[in-house]
Amino acid sequence: MDHIVRLDSRQEAALQAVAENFIAQHKGDPVKALKEMIVLNGHLQERLDALGVPRKAAR
Repeated sequence: MDHIVRLDSRQEAALQAVAENFIAQHKGDPVKALKEMIVLNGHLQERLDALGVPRKAAR
């Protein structure tokens, strides 16, 4: 893992709501939602790489 993110309770609640919504969009299947998120993150990383944005170093 490249970066550890710490969330306060407000941020955690917002993230939980987004996660539940994302899973609901995938008919309640968390594995299907996770697979989609992995694909989306891969596409975003490819776009960042194409722009020449440097990756953060592991700490």
